[in-house]
Amino acid sequence: MAKIAISLPDEMLQAIEAERQASGETRSEFFRRAVQTFLRQRQERKKEAQYIRGYQRYPETADELALAKATLRSAFADSPWENDVKQ
Repeated sequence: MAKIAISLPDEMLQAIEAERQASGETRSEFFRRAVQTFLRQRQERKKEAQYIRGYQRYPETADELALAKATLRSAFADSPWENDVKQ
């Protein structure tokens, strides 16, 4: 485990202190959780962007879209709202 020192504006430190005290965390726990959350969100955004690029590169074909629509119609055929669904 490594120790680090960081500089923060006073207002930010006050907000962090209030937040961490309310949650009962130590400063180390607070920052560790904050960094984990940041890294996880960044990884999720990268995966999302990769998915979008892949989808844009290889969108569904007309046949795949027709199959998806037919599957949905079949899956909801016995539903009470079937008459509200546009074919």
